[in-house]
Amino acid sequence: MRCSSISRRDFVRGALGAGALAGLGDFGFLGQLPRVTAAEAAVNSVQFSPDIEPLVRLIEETPREKLIGAAAEKVKAGTSYQQLLSALFLAGVRNIRPRPVGFEFHCVLVVHSAHQAALAAPDSERWLPLFWALDNFKASQATKRINKKDPWVLPALDDGQLPPTHQARQRFIEAMDNWDEEGADRAIAGLVRSAGAAEVFELFARYGARDFRSIGHKAIYVANAFRTLNTIGWRHAEPVMRSLAYALLLHDGTNPSKADLEPDRPWRENLKRAARIRPDWQRGKLVPEAATDVLGEVRKGNWPDSCNAVVEVLNRGADPACVWDGLFLAAGELLMRQPGIVGLHCVTSTNALHYAYRASGNDETRRMLMLQTAAFLAMFRQAMGQRGKLREDIRIDTLEKADFHATGTEAVERIFGEVRRNQDNVGAARKALALLESNPAAGPALVAAGQRLVFTKGRDSHDYKFSSAALEDYHHTTPHWRSRYLMSSLFWLHGTGDPDNQLIQRTRAALG
Repeated sequence: MRCSSISRRDFVRGALGAGALAGLGDFGFLGQLPRVTAAEAAVNSVQFSPDIEPLVRLIEETPREKLIGAAAEKVKAGTSYQQLLSALFLAGVRNIRPRPVGFEFHCVLVVHSAHQAALAAPDSERWLPLFWALDNFKASQATKRINKKDPWVLPALDDGQLPPTHQARQRFIEAMDNWDEEGADRAIAGLVRSAGAAEVFELFARYGARDFRSIGHKAIYVANAFRTLNTIGWRHAEPVMRSLAYALLLHDGTNPSKADLEPDRPWRENLKRAARIRPDWQRGKLVPEAATDVLGEVRKGNWPDSCNAVVEVLNRGADPACVWDGLFLAAGELLMRQPGIVGLHCVTSTNALHYAYRASGNDETRRMLMLQTAAFLAMFRQAMGQRGKLREDIRIDTLEKADFHATGTEAVERIFGEVRRNQDNVGAARKALALLESNPAAGPALVAAGQRLVFTKGRDSHDYKFSSAALEDYHHTTPHWRSRYLMSSLFWLHGTGDPDNQLIQRTRAALG
């Protein structure tokens, strides 16, 4: 059969049918649990019972080796997907210090990524990412307990110290601008009690993008906190927003409001650049070459020039989608040139900033988020140069496709059969590019296979964070560049030959 004759539906069905792709795993044992429909996982209208606290305590207090079994028993007794997701998120927020914004706190940052993976799974398999996230929380909790000097929990608030509701917003802005932790903690509690989610989000979208500390994790926490609350309900927002404000005020010891520090300079300068963008910037022409203009400047690692390129492209009449194409490509290329912890955060940070861009309704904030993404990627480029040499022979926009003629399931299997973590995956990327350029309908099948392999091969939070971010942004890239962006993800996704994790075996045993 010729590749061009395969429909998208047939390709996905063929690639992901039971046992169709070696290494994807057999999840039949999950049939003991109730199926989770997409509606049940995604709808925001479920009201959680007042006694969610016992479920949170169960997660906090049950030993790691027994938690999956205990959670499975709760599910069998009627606990819903969203109740378990809510309790898990709240347990992390209450127990894990959000500083540094990473490390063991990844158990909180990754909750929405696990949820995204669940949404992409068949109904019968949606519990697996949630069980993995439960286990991941226990690992972070154990790390916290080893550190006897940091018995941190989110402290209780004295309601009598909160600002009046009509002053809460201004007090929060003043505290955040002055990097005042105590003032921000009180103000955000008062603001959450008196304002809606959209108003609060607009503030956090800016503060999460204002500085380059924690290699993008501040923006990631903003995006994933609000995305998770959109699923579990705004009624849980107060502790989450307090944790988030505390995380965003992390600095290196010198109050940034009283100093001119490198991580803060792009925001201040981009406020001036944002004002130079044409008033009708939100609509323009799709010009593929505009993306390479942005990509080319980010490549050089000079953040002022990268930001200037965004302004110039928009003022020439290009659509903002062209700017985001260039930023997505730049993130993917940095990963290709130096696969590793910094490279993957180029992708996850860009995803978070793009989410904030899509969710914001403020014109200036949206301009700033584009400009800050360009600055962050250039600063990532500088940071990666300090960690070692970046490959100069690989460019995402000019990489040549392979002479590859396989189709259907065979093509997907051969590509992921070549992918190996921490190895040279150029060959697999070139084959994927050949497949995608000859048949764009293959894209969803590659995405689905990459997501499913995380279930069997994923070992830490970055596997879930990266796969959910990269495979989501495949759909946000315009069709002209989509294939090249997707093939860059193979430099961090798992292949069928990577070792299996123990989650499936442990879950099977817990259900047995």
